Amino acid sequence: MANARAPKILSVKDQIAEQLRSDIIAGELAPNTKLNEKELAERFGLSRGPIRDVILQLTKEGLLIAKNNCGASVNSVLEPKLQKLMIKLRREIEVFAIEQLKDKLTQNDFNELEAILNDLQSAFENSDFTEVTKIDISFHNYLINKAGGDELVNIWYPYVMRMRLNYKRITTGQECVNEHRVILDALKSGDLSKATKAIKANIK
Repeated sequence: MANARAPKILSVKDQIAEQLRSDIIAGELAPNTKLNEKELAERFGLSRGPIRDVILQLTKEGLLIAKNNCGASVNSVLEPKLQKLMIKLRREIEVFAIEQLKDKLTQNDFNELEAILNDLQSAFENSDFTEVTKIDISFHNYLINKAGGDELVNIWYPYVMRMRLNYKRITTGQECVNEHRVILDALKSGDLSKATKAIKANIK
């Protein structure tokens, strides 16, 4: 079934942030790559002010790191011990979120989550692994937002984005789709215990 959702209208700054996120997730901007405000301004046809705002936003998200007098660069890959800790913390946040969802999800929410999974399946079939990654994140973001609003999303988001820097290109897209299907089916049936188990299995 075609996804009939209206596309989101993004501001110019949001569009640039989205493009740079894609570049980082796809590996086109590798870890430790320094960003040049002037070059980015020329690339996107803007002044340096909006570019600075985007860099600040992506720094808050954990994708970039800014150092005094050195500008901003793509964050480095986490060492294995820290990656393990990051996974543990993200799991705890998402398990907490699942616990808050009891009786909160409506049929409209399930329809939205189904649409996200349809998009995920399409991205996998098109071998667009950057899009697979971004849609994967949007599925979790939807649940986190439903559980605790912007406050919980703001705690969770830097963890998930920082972890992405360690991910090799996703080649097991169908497995990714199937894991999210198990989460959604458990939520539909109201089995939060099963949903929690599925979330833990998905975050690795």
